[in-house]
Amino acid sequence: MLLGDLVRLSINSLLSQRLRSLLTLLGIGVGITSVVLLTSIGEGVHRFTLDEFTQFGSNLVAVNPGRTTTAGVSGALINTVRPLTFADEEAIKRLPGVTGTVSVVQGNAAVSFGKRIRRTTVLGTGPAVGEVWRMGVAIGRFLPDDEPRSARSFTVLGSKVADELFRDSSPLGRFVRIGDERYRVIGVMESKGQMLGFDLDDAVYIPTSRAMAMFNLEGLMEIDVLYREGLASRSIAERVKKVLIDRHGSEDFTITTQDEMLKVLGSVLDILTLAVGGLGAISLLVGGVGILTIMTIAVHERTPEIGLLRAIGADRRQIMLLFLGEAVVLAGIGGLAGLLTGAGIAWLLTTFLPALPTHTPWQYALYAELLAATIGLLAGILPAAHAARLHPVEALRTE
Repeated sequence: MLLGDLVRLSINSLLSQRLRSLLTLLGIGVGITSVVLLTSIGEGVHRFTLDEFTQFGSNLVAVNPGRTTTAGVSGALINTVRPLTFADEEAIKRLPGVTGTVSVVQGNAAVSFGKRIRRTTVLGTGPAVGEVWRMGVAIGRFLPDDEPRSARSFTVLGSKVADELFRDSSPLGRFVRIGDERYRVIGVMESKGQMLGFDLDDAVYIPTSRAMAMFNLEGLMEIDVLYREGLASRSIAERVKKVLIDRHGSEDFTITTQDEMLKVLGSVLDILTLAVGGLGAISLLVGGVGILTIMTIAVHERTPEIGLLRAIGADRRQIMLLFLGEAVVLAGIGGLAGLLTGAGIAWLLTTFLPALPTHTPWQYALYAELLAATIGLLAGILPAAHAARLHPVEALRTE
């Protein structure tokens, strides 16, 4: 029997049982659709989260007071944490490779203008927010580079706060009350949206020293360090660590690089993508069981045909290839249909539900198609082997 004869016999057999073939295709198709759709959603969420996380740039190092370690002695004996100060920030700023720093203090307070009051996040920051955090000002300007301990009472509003308090009028030059103090508005930030649930537009920016006084803090909550492109984050972290140990006498702070944060976040999101892909694979496994069942029934019903083929010269290998070919063709066509359906649904979700990001990773789609063909092959082995073992005379007797 020639290869062309095998292909023709396989196709004719599938077409002769259209309903059965369609139901088998449907089982595999649903499985592949689930795999493609779930991995598309998982990958879309993965990319969306990383984009949100890196919108401030990828060459940042954060320094926080306190050390997150486990020690073998009483905490009371090693509790010598010194607060981060403006002097620390200045020392870090002078390090080679560092291009900017931002000191950060955060709290929550009522912001009012006239009779309108909004309780919102108050961010005490330095003047280099635009450079370090990649945030621009829509109108006006950002906080001036005043001497930290005698900063003037200026504020820059987030776009949402400006809209809520001033509606259509310009806030520039107006006075707002933040907590119990009056501040002159000198700018409004560009809209940045939300980052991992934190609304960046629903905030006001005031000088760091004034925020420390407002929230009765002795030190800075964080110092963000921007370093030159091309430098290794580990190298910058070591320089920052050395200068702070020299100043504090011990390592009573924590340095977190953007690479470390992205690595941890990426690992969590990779697990999420694999988990949703695994759920789709379960559906695919069910489709494989369907092929096994259908092929077993087909071998039973076509036993006389198998006997006839053996009687006219077909050997066991050719009989086995005949049924394996049918199983693989069924799985392959079902997989292709599921792939197109899953990608189409993912595209529709992106089009009509922009809040649910999707991205179809085509390498996963290719793996899913190969997996479908493999499942078809495995599911067809047992029925094909059974068909190949049939004796021609006994097979013809069953007619």
